[in-house]
Amino acid sequence: MRWLIFLFLTMLGCTETGIVKHTIEEKYIYPSYYDVYVEDSGIVIEDTADEEQFPVWVDSFEQVSESSGVDIIWVIDPSGSMNNEKQYILAGIEAMMLALPNVNWRLVIISSDYRQSGQSMLFPLMQGDSAHDAIAMYNSAVGGAKEAGFDAVFEYIENNQMAQSWMREDAALLTVFVSDEEEQSNLFLPAVSDFTDWYSNLRDNTFVSSIVNLDPSNSLCNNNNVYTGYKYIDAANYYNGQVIDICSTDWSAGVADAAAQVIPYEHLDLTYIPVDPTMIGVFVDGQPYYYWHYSPSHNRVYFDVIPDPGALVEIAYNYDSNN
Repeated sequence: MRWLIFLFLTMLGCTETGIVKHTIEEKYIYPSYYDVYVEDSGIVIEDTADEEQFPVWVDSFEQVSESSGVDIIWVIDPSGSMNNEKQYILAGIEAMMLALPNVNWRLVIISSDYRQSGQSMLFPLMQGDSAHDAIAMYNSAVGGAKEAGFDAVFEYIENNQMAQSWMREDAALLTVFVSDEEEQSNLFLPAVSDFTDWYSNLRDNTFVSSIVNLDPSNSLCNNNNVYTGYKYIDAANYYNGQVIDICSTDWSAGVADAAAQVIPYEHLDLTYIPVDPTMIGVFVDGQPYYYWHYSPSHNRVYFDVIPDPGALVEIAYNYDSNN
């Protein structure tokens, strides 16, 4: 039997409309007992061997729009239980500063207590600033007691005069929530949908990542006495951002991935190694795309012509499910 890949792409296009304009990196697995081809394209992706061993996999992302820079807000839980996380927070911020590409970025640290974030008069970190500058900002900014990240970032962006002096409407916006508790906003944005509705309308390119307690079944804390940050996780997932376990002692990889969200994709690392690289199919907005090449040494697809902003890019191939 055969499946039309355009049918797959139609199905993939029916995701939640809220993520349409945001960078995504989702993986889709299809039943292995189907051959796959693109109608009228001449491109065929078929199961050439054992059907269960070599299923079809699709890696995808939505291309980021070019921006004049990126504004970054780290929203930090100020509660006493976070004292043990300070070294990891500062290391994570330094990792992001180092991982950010050569774009015009600005980064500020605020407290998740909206009473503090609304009054902060700190100018953001910029290219050329150091980890010591980040430490000084952290020590000045993170105070109070409330664990209400949504309300805090709302108060900062909407009502803080310093924020209004440096934040740019034509820049991308990335917010990173860091907390070992559930999100507790009850003033401006009590629900995740309240936050996403407001946040999505701020810029053309908006991103969220969260460094929080995961569900105990997935957490590295190895105990059930954790307060999972479900609302922060939901917010990050809405924007297809990074969700990092706060119990991990190394956030650098996840933070680097969060930083990478803000620039257009010039290549994509594949999830698996294709069984037959000559049978890789690349599609942009459901149409075959030919301006790319595959690097076996990196297991990476490079785009010879960068896909347009907002384009849905999908890369289909067979992989060995036994590896």
